Order: sequence, then C-alpha cells, then structure tokens
Amino acid sequence: MIAMILAAGRGERMRPLTDSTPKPLLKAGGKPLIVWHIENLVRAGMVDIVINHAHLGSQIEDALGDGKRYGARIEYSRELEALETAGGIAYALHLLGDSPFVVVNGDIHCDYDFSRLNAVKLGSDAAHLVLVDNPPHHPRGDFSLIGDRISPSFPAPQSTILNPEFSIQNPQSCPFLTFSGIGVYSPAMFAGIEIGSRAALAPLLREQIALGRVGGEKHPGEWTDVGTPERLFQLDKQLIQESHHA
Repeated sequence: MIAMILAAGRGERMRPLTDSTPKPLLKAGGKPLIVWHIENLVRAGMVDIVINHAHLGSQIEDALGDGKRYGARIEYSRELEALETAGGIAYALHLLGDSPFVVVNGDIHCDYDFSRLNAVKLGSDAAHLVLVDNPPHHPRGDFSLIGDRISPSFPAPQSTILNPEFSIQNPQSCPFLTFSGIGVYSPAMFAGIEIGSRAALAPLLREQIALGRVGGEKHPGEWTDVGTPERLFQLDKQLIQESHHA
C-alpha cells in the first residue's frame, strides 16, 4: 500500500520556528517529525511514500532525498501553493495509483501501528479513519464511532471540523472522538476535485459519512497534534525521557 505524508502546510501557529524550517522538519526526540512517520511506515511494510510540499519544500527534499537511507522510496508532489488536504491529495493522485492508499498528517506524532492499515479492505467504502481521545485543546472532538463505523448521523453542530463556532457546556461528556490525521482513502473520493485547486477534506468526509461509506477505529495509544511550539517542546521532552528509559 502506498502512503502519503502531508507536508505542505505553512505552520502559522508554529511561527517563528516555521519561518525558516518547514514544520515536518522540526525535531522532537532528536529527529524530524516526518522521519518518525517514514520509519514507522517502512516498519509496517509501506516503503512507497509520497510527500507533498509547498512552503520551503526544497528543504524537505534536501533532508530526505529519495528515502533510501530509511529503506523507503520517496516521491514528491510539489505544490506551488498549499492546496489544503483534499486538494493536495487530488494533486498527487497520479503518484498514488488506483488502489486505496494511506494518508498521514506530517505534523502529528503517534505510536500507531501502521501495519493495521494493511488489513483494511474498503470495499464500497470511501475511507477508513483512525480516531483518538479528544486532547485538551480539542475537547469537542470530530466524529462519532459506533463499532467500526463512523456514524452517518453524528450531530453536525458538535463537530469542530464542520462548525467551529459551536460550544458545549460539558466537553468531557462529548460522545465524539478526534480525527487523528491518519486514514485510508479510495482514489475515487477525490476524482471530482479539479487538479491544482484548493479543497478541504471535511466536506468530502461529511458527504461520505452521510452515505454510510466511512469506517473507522480508535487508537488508544500515544498521539500528539504538534500544533504549537509548546506542544513541540513537551513532545521533545517526553521522547527524550522515553529514550533514556528504553
């Protein structure tokens, strides 16, 4: 299975760190965030990896090369400007092939076992999403998971992806989980996007969830959305401590 790592974002919340370094190359635990993903994907047998980039993208190519040092085969999807998640995936479809593929956000860190996705058979589904417990900075969550299905009738107002203006009185009682940024997708899901246009992922997911065509699972382990310098610092501290205890 081919995997795509999303690495085209500007990383505005990470400034000034991202003024001179693309977000995926920021280091935690002694190595760039994107290298953790590459190593974990290769460990799971996913050696063909596509990486999209825009902001300071040449630095990413210079740092990773063709991937041989990691046991990977890396190809790059070069965007003149960031096309958002769905737009970036559609732009890279010619590199991703005709079969379902894995996509992972380049600005997260997790201990998820990507080999689990090798067993995912989409069938008539458009996607399979990995969800996690809601972190403190995102207490409302995104989607409901009922068994192994993303609920087709999740109350839209409670999804921060679909309606960020909504607030609830007791976030701890929220029945939603947070989308981890890891998923398996059918190429057909992106076929309607004009190549080179900007397009968000949420509307596509909303449409397919309403049709009952999105499966999912919950990852109970470690997961960090490295969205701010503070979270990067905490992750770095955590990984260094873990390496000392290994």
